[in-house]
Amino acid sequence: MIKSVGIVGAGTMGNGIAQVAARAGFDVVLYDISTEVLKDAMARIKEDFRRGVEKGKITATEATEAFSAIHPRRNFGDMGNADFIIEAVAEDLNVKKEIFKKLDAIVAPEAILTSNTSSLSISAIASLTKTPESVVGMHFFNPPALMKLVEVVRGRQTSDETTKTACDLALRMKKIPVVCKDTPGFIVNRVARPFYGEALRLLAEGVATVEEIDMIVKMEGGFKMGPFELMDLIGIDVNYAVTKSVYEQFFHEPRFRPHPIQRQMVEAGTLGRKTKKGFYTYK
Repeated sequence: MIKSVGIVGAGTMGNGIAQVAARAGFDVVLYDISTEVLKDAMARIKEDFRRGVEKGKITATEATEAFSAIHPRRNFGDMGNADFIIEAVAEDLNVKKEIFKKLDAIVAPEAILTSNTSSLSISAIASLTKTPESVVGMHFFNPPALMKLVEVVRGRQTSDETTKTACDLALRMKKIPVVCKDTPGFIVNRVARPFYGEALRLLAEGVATVEEIDMIVKMEGGFKMGPFELMDLIGIDVNYAVTKSVYEQFFHEPRFRPHPIQRQMVEAGTLGRKTKKGFYTYK
């Protein structure tokens, strides 16, 4: 039975998953190479719990217990004691492969290794381990504390038992797991490429403004957020990286091609909410 969860990467996704795991009753080890990132993550988690108490979504006692269950660490070796590990670092295949290679050398043989990748091959990531049958994808969505869906991605060698354990863990976190094949972009990001791509093309062609496109999608499509609002929330850099990943993995299929607007915004450092400026300006 899974008792402890290790999370590699304390950024937006990592600290969000840590919150969800702690609230589900797991002992959580949150690792990051940066002291500053860990400090910011714990402050963010504490504030999110405070807001949860304020809104009546969690009691003060539950918030205190959950926060106490999260242990920030800068020693990678501390991951070796976890039963179940979720990697949540940048969307870079080489970086993820290196992390899984290191994890493979320190975890117990029965430990399960998962990646929160939103588009990269789980089979490729698992190839750096001695037990690829124990590697599976768990793609949480931003923000993890609010979004219910988790894509559980089976690599070519992922076992039935590993897949079931990942689904069971997601259910304990009060998430809805959906099992899918190891294909570029999985399900959600595959469907989302035209959503973002066509909106960017409409904008570039001067057909409509950012505000008009978002308004129409929400009013007539019933979406809670328009494509530009959603890109700002996710991060333009993250959205661009995923688009490039899917495009390259499908051997440059034209329908998945990234748009120059995305690249220009990344180069300019206007990445959305996290930089206070993207398609919209934030206070």
